[in-house]
Amino acid sequence: MNNSSSFNDSQSTQELNIREQLEKYLRHGWWFVLGVIVCVTLAFLYLRYTVSSYQTQASVIIKDEKKGGGISELAAFESMGLLGGFGSASIENEIEILKSKRLLTSVVEQLNLQVTYLVEGRIIATEKYNDIPFSIRVLGYAEDFVAGTSVQATMDKNSKVTLVYKGKKSLHQLGETVTLPFGSFIIMPNESVDSKALELIGTPVIVEFSTVEDKVAQYQEAIQINLTNKNSSVIQLSLNHPVKNKAEDVLNELVTQYNRDAIEDKNLVSENTAKFIDERLRIISGELDSVEQGKVTFKTQNKLTDLMTESKLYLENASEFNKKQLEVGTQLALTNSMLEHISRDSRPGLLPVNLGFEDVALTQLTAEYNKLVIERNHLLKSATDKNPAVIAVDDQLAQLKTTIVSSLQNTRSSLNVALKDFNRQENLIEGRIAKAPGQEMEFRGIERQQTIKEALYLYLLQKREENSISLAVTAPKAKIVDYAYSSKHPISPKRKIVYLASLLLGLLIPFGLIYTKDLLDNKVNNRKDVERIVPNIPLVGELPRIGKSESEVIVSNDRTVLAEAFRILRTNIQYLFVNIETKGLGKSIFVTSSVKGEGKTFTSFNLALTLASTNNKVAIVGIDLRNPQLQRYLPDTNTQRGVSNFLFDSKLTVKDITQISDMNANLAIITSGSIPPNPAELLMSKRIEVLVEELRQSYDYVIYDTAPLLLVTDTFLISKYADATIYVMRAGYTEQQLLEFIKDNSSQGKINNVALVLNDVSMANFGYGNKYGYTYGGEKETFIQRIKKAFTGRA
Repeated sequence: MNNSSSFNDSQSTQELNIREQLEKYLRHGWWFVLGVIVCVTLAFLYLRYTVSSYQTQASVIIKDEKKGGGISELAAFESMGLLGGFGSASIENEIEILKSKRLLTSVVEQLNLQVTYLVEGRIIATEKYNDIPFSIRVLGYAEDFVAGTSVQATMDKNSKVTLVYKGKKSLHQLGETVTLPFGSFIIMPNESVDSKALELIGTPVIVEFSTVEDKVAQYQEAIQINLTNKNSSVIQLSLNHPVKNKAEDVLNELVTQYNRDAIEDKNLVSENTAKFIDERLRIISGELDSVEQGKVTFKTQNKLTDLMTESKLYLENASEFNKKQLEVGTQLALTNSMLEHISRDSRPGLLPVNLGFEDVALTQLTAEYNKLVIERNHLLKSATDKNPAVIAVDDQLAQLKTTIVSSLQNTRSSLNVALKDFNRQENLIEGRIAKAPGQEMEFRGIERQQTIKEALYLYLLQKREENSISLAVTAPKAKIVDYAYSSKHPISPKRKIVYLASLLLGLLIPFGLIYTKDLLDNKVNNRKDVERIVPNIPLVGELPRIGKSESEVIVSNDRTVLAEAFRILRTNIQYLFVNIETKGLGKSIFVTSSVKGEGKTFTSFNLALTLASTNNKVAIVGIDLRNPQLQRYLPDTNTQRGVSNFLFDSKLTVKDITQISDMNANLAIITSGSIPPNPAELLMSKRIEVLVEELRQSYDYVIYDTAPLLLVTDTFLISKYADATIYVMRAGYTEQQLLEFIKDNSSQGKINNVALVLNDVSMANFGYGNKYGYTYGGEKETFIQRIKKAFTGRA
């Protein structure tokens, strides 16, 4: 049963703590409302005057020419080997090429993106693109040009443009070259003038100039290029920009420049191969003419007609060897030609490919060499021969060239050995036909040379046609899946997110302020703060915060919150005297505090007025001899004799220093009098006891406005005369650690019968029924008064 009760108490305490925390924030409800209103208003203004950005996307598929995927239209030429060498690049490499400065530089220059056009609005400037009546082409910048330099341009109905630069105006015709201190440019008419552009005639346009390099860096960072799927070769390009058609043009032009660059790379190899084939055809054609002329001369000199018929039998036996000799001779001639070509060209250049070498390794080495040559040429576009990257490629080219030459030499040696072997076998057959005329042997040698030359000539013609076809039908490398298109709705700023964020911020800012204020607050603010630290000392009253326009002194028949608070305090004080025997004498009440400014004089005077209003004879005594404050409620008593005079001058009587208050006939006032040099010694004199006893005999209540306990020892010297001690604290002023000082002095008996009063409490922090009871029977608060109370916390 006890465990259940303990659990219920713990749960109740937890719920109470949660409720207290919620109430701490809910009592500042208007802060949250105001915070939300301000933040949402700022969000609206932000969305109203922030340039919206749209997302533009384009999709392309990179054709894998090595696998033949996606280029079926060229499948007829794959067997010719005309599309090799370019399909082995990975998708990641192609993405890097699309991001390269070289391609973006071409895009910026092609679209003239280094010039930006802005039309100023009431608050922000709006960018225009291809919808203004003129355009500007930059010819060059000065050395001290600064990116962001701007010129104001206005075109009139007569197609004349007025330029304003640094306050200087100039009038120019379309097509005219303009030279300004930062550079020169041409003002050109806009060829695609539409209704929007015509609307800007007569409207000032801000023309901002930038360098190509700056714009390239800007778009290189802004353009996002990613694979749509890791298993596909589809690349998605995206760009966020406020001007839709400008972003679309940028992405489309980037794809165009990429395809153009890839086609140029492919055609470069084909063009070099065509040059090599044409050169070889000229040489072989001359050699073939010479052989044929020799054949005619031989037949004429020896008067021969049809030797083939006569030697048919022998040729049939030797045909197999001739066939092999023909193949070996062809390979040998190609090998010698290739070696001659390599040795003649000392600088790195593209080698002919697909010449029909049977050596597969040699063909692969030639393709790799050409690939490095193309890479070197690309590097030389932005670097010199001394660049480390170029030198590294040159080293690789030299090594490959050495390997290719070595491979060709080995091939030539092998072919020579094979040819010698075929010749040896042919000699055996020729021995069998030794009886044939010597002319036949010589004629067969001539025809053999003719056949070799003809075969090589026809082979080269075929390769030339194939190479011409590849040049004519070169397809783009990137096939467009989706041309650039823009989103209908802006992607930034996101209106819903901004409003949601502003709503949360409007709630979080007051929450953070309240939390931080509460976290850093070391002051006593309400009843709960007092009861938590000094639970054994009763809190007999809470005094409300007084507005600047409100009176600090209660009056007769006063129905204000302040008056009601002192009536409650008057009632609660009666319980302090339940166990005190005064023997028919008046009750002495000491009103004190820890430090200056907590409101003990304010409390003393109003408590005295409240007690006097019930027909009690009350005296209030200003016994703070060091810093008297009671006279501020009695402006005419600055020169009045008081307690210090009574303690010093034994001839004075209590009646001599007492005066009746104009506010209430039952209230007598004794001020502190002149400020003495030795207040502690005066308070230790026997005259203080005389004063206390005479006042007990003459009045029902004697209220002493004493000095602060923490600052001086004066109050401790006379605390034994107190029947009750009212200890005043001030909300938002008294530090919580001072409550420990109160608790220690009370427990040690240094001050008697202590009760606490919390002064200057805001209405929101009032405990129990105070905040509700003060308006009972009074006028209902107006809406404006409730708002004022919510914001100020005042009654």
